[in-house]
Amino acid sequence: MILGAFLLSGCAQPPARSMRIAVAKFQHETCTFCPGGDVEIEEWSKLRKPWSGEELLSSGSYIRGFTKRARELGDVELVTLSSPYTVFGGSSRSWNTKETFEHFLGQMITQLQAAMPVDAVYLALHGAMAVREVPRPEAEIARRFREVVGPDVPIAGTFDLHGNEDAEFLRWANFAFVTKRYPHYDAYIQGERAARALRLAVKGDYTSTTATRKPGVITPTVLQWTGQSPSMDIMERARRWESREDDAYVSVFYGYPWSDVPDVGATVHVMTNGDQALADQIADDMDEFIWRVREDFAVGKYPLPDQAAEMVREAVGSGATPVAVGDHSDRPGDATHILKAFVAAGIGKTLYGTITSPQTLEAMAEASMSEGDAFDMEIGGFTPSGGTPARIQGTVEYFDEGMGYERVAAIAFGDGNLVIITPAYEQVLYPDEFRLGSINPDDYMVFVTKSRVHFRRGFDEAGYAKTIVIVEAPEPFVGTTFLDALPYEHVNLENYYPYGTPAHRR
Repeated sequence: MILGAFLLSGCAQPPARSMRIAVAKFQHETCTFCPGGDVEIEEWSKLRKPWSGEELLSSGSYIRGFTKRARELGDVELVTLSSPYTVFGGSSRSWNTKETFEHFLGQMITQLQAAMPVDAVYLALHGAMAVREVPRPEAEIARRFREVVGPDVPIAGTFDLHGNEDAEFLRWANFAFVTKRYPHYDAYIQGERAARALRLAVKGDYTSTTATRKPGVITPTVLQWTGQSPSMDIMERARRWESREDDAYVSVFYGYPWSDVPDVGATVHVMTNGDQALADQIADDMDEFIWRVREDFAVGKYPLPDQAAEMVREAVGSGATPVAVGDHSDRPGDATHILKAFVAAGIGKTLYGTITSPQTLEAMAEASMSEGDAFDMEIGGFTPSGGTPARIQGTVEYFDEGMGYERVAAIAFGDGNLVIITPAYEQVLYPDEFRLGSINPDDYMVFVTKSRVHFRRGFDEAGYAKTIVIVEAPEPFVGTTFLDALPYEHVNLENYYPYGTPAHRR
């Protein structure tokens, strides 16, 4: 019996090695036209230190989706690489310096080299990062990873649909998975898809064959809401192809026009399992469809603040409240145009959330102000697109930490109004984010947010607001629908509809 057991154990196969997947995150949506100077290393670490270890694997929807599905699929070891958190000020910040980019990417590459061998690489990216002297940052990230892992290790990236990409990323990577909804409800799903695709590729069951197209259309992000046509139809067409064809992945970038980079504008990425003809067929179809619907997709018009004030007054008068107002073009977050127009129109019970005014918060701290104190200061209006500062006379309702910052303030003023002051641009998505101290958002009839589309999550698509008003800003423009007002240096708008005709369509 003992000899038999010994012989049986001698025939047993050694346990299979875990599939090792390197995981890294490097995301920034860069507004190169925004003021404030270039982003340095310390501004990536101002809010918190870089992610590492297990905490990286819960740092956002893309990675959480990837991690959950990767671990469900089998014996996987996730090798985490040190990854920066986010830039202070987010998408209101301008160019990253090359030194900053190299600092964080260099750390990842060094750690990757020490961790080799790995079987696959997952990159949680954005697509609209802009770096001085690095024309295509995400493609450069993939290239540097490829240099380390060699030609046979699959690489997948997940992206925001506002990414600026062309064929270069898929030259170095095997997969690009892009959110199909804006607001981005499906980031978690794209992470899951990346995990499944990488596993298939590692096992030899998927040979990624790709096709890329640039339709030649550039659009402001406020027109990219997937709750309306033709944006809705474009993404549905991509989903339809994926449903019809086994193992086909269709990713559509709408682009981010406030990055002055050469790969700006819409992009289609298609991946199939070893079928180049099918990849080209799908890519051509998506390219032509986007071109056919280009007029409704790329051209839009919204009311200026005074016109919007009349629309809001009518909505309030008819009982169509709450009203949610999207101040879509204010990238720095300091614009006071709508606040002044609404106050002048006598619109009360309005919550303005938020206005960027770090100098005001500093002055309040120096004065040791607290809740209940009288307030008489100017706020916002410190950039050219922000207009001029607005003088607010009222009472401090809240002055403490909040919204991820060490210090924010809420000032009650006028006819039941409230303005929340933050040290940097803040895009509020849900009414409950305004619950600071004793503040109850249900006490207000009108909400003004610094947002293009994301505010629709909690104010529109959740059924909270009965009326939605999007507002255009007066000149000078930053986040405008008038893209030809922007001082591009690396983009020729004559190659993009609606400002010209792309060369391949002439």
